[in-house]
Amino acid sequence: AHELGHAVHYDMLFMTVAQIVPLILYYVYDMLIDTDTSSDNNNSSSYTLIIAIIAYVLYIVSEYIVLWLSRQREFYADDFSIATTKNPTSLGNALVKIGYGLTMSTTKEGKYSASKQNALGIFDSKASKSLVVGSYTDQGINKLHIQNAMKWEMWNVWAIWYELQSTHPLISKRLKNITEQCANYQQTEFINFNLQKPESYVDDFFKELLILLLPFICILIAIVLGVFGFAIGNTILFGIALVFPVFALLSGLYCYCYTYHTKDEFTKTTICNLLGEVKVSGVTSIPCTLEGTLIGKGDPGCMFDEDYVLKDDTGIIFLDYNRVLQINNLLFAIFKSKEYLNKKVTIKGWYMRKPVPYVAVLDMTIDNQLKHFNRYAVTKILFVVLTVLYILAASFLFFGLGG
Repeated sequence: AHELGHAVHYDMLFMTVAQIVPLILYYVYDMLIDTDTSSDNNNSSSYTLIIAIIAYVLYIVSEYIVLWLSRQREFYADDFSIATTKNPTSLGNALVKIGYGLTMSTTKEGKYSASKQNALGIFDSKASKSLVVGSYTDQGINKLHIQNAMKWEMWNVWAIWYELQSTHPLISKRLKNITEQCANYQQTEFINFNLQKPESYVDDFFKELLILLLPFICILIAIVLGVFGFAIGNTILFGIALVFPVFALLSGLYCYCYTYHTKDEFTKTTICNLLGEVKVSGVTSIPCTLEGTLIGKGDPGCMFDEDYVLKDDTGIIFLDYNRVLQINNLLFAIFKSKEYLNKKVTIKGWYMRKPVPYVAVLDMTIDNQLKHFNRYAVTKILFVVLTVLYILAASFLFFGLGG
């Protein structure tokens, strides 16, 4: 019914027409930039450059407007689904099952199962990879678990950041919209998110954003100082510019160590508890240990995907299964990954969310064998090696120019 709502509302046509606007603006920008670089008239060139910059800014703005329109169409499709089925609770249940991965139990045969269907565009596949859904029974969904899972989307500032770049609204917002319509169909409200936010998470967001952007800021400063110093022939200024990439590498190492830290214990927990964590993002992680069963691959049916989906008694979650070399990931995905399916495992790693919740695997115990991934230690060593090599190269360059 949700997808039929898109058809009834001519959303495919509507969004295609809307997308033409940013395409035209980008074409204008691209055409004017080419004209500007080939023009010999300084006055004409300046005006052309200004118009090109304005066109590019409008292109960026229009892209975000198109994304906003797309998110509104999803609300309309939800409303159509509810009006047609007269059952908002069913739509809410469907969103929870494929969105948060909150499952209840095994199948009647006592086995775990994973759906290989995609989400039919019911929310952003780019943000959710390919949505593996665990088995589900008629017992229903624990609404306290839903409240728990909604905390991050409702309170963490990163959720707003990701939604701005998404074609679909946050699931929590859609659930609130569904809940508001339950009374119209004599149904009890699907979910009442009546929790009080314990604190502001804005300071955490800006701290994490600074940690994430600091390497790029250092590189930008290095480029500006380097170009300016070289242009005016100032060796000291050029030398200062050569120092900033060192800061970029060190700040990149700090960001990596901050994310994949081992200062806290890898405490045993459950998927439901992790989904309720608010202070987590792609920068801030939570060391954890999980026990469960590998019920499917991260991308169902894809032979080249090495990632898994883990299920415990409280829910399902993606596992980021990464070796040191990408070729090792590929070989494992093709020749070995199926052997691990439907086996009980213990996972130690870092829980993260951006915006899909997942665990970056540090080690895995399966069939009483410990499989440790050295990727994180190797990456830290590479940062140090690159920093030393750059210092040697920059010193040679600086003193060579000085000579």
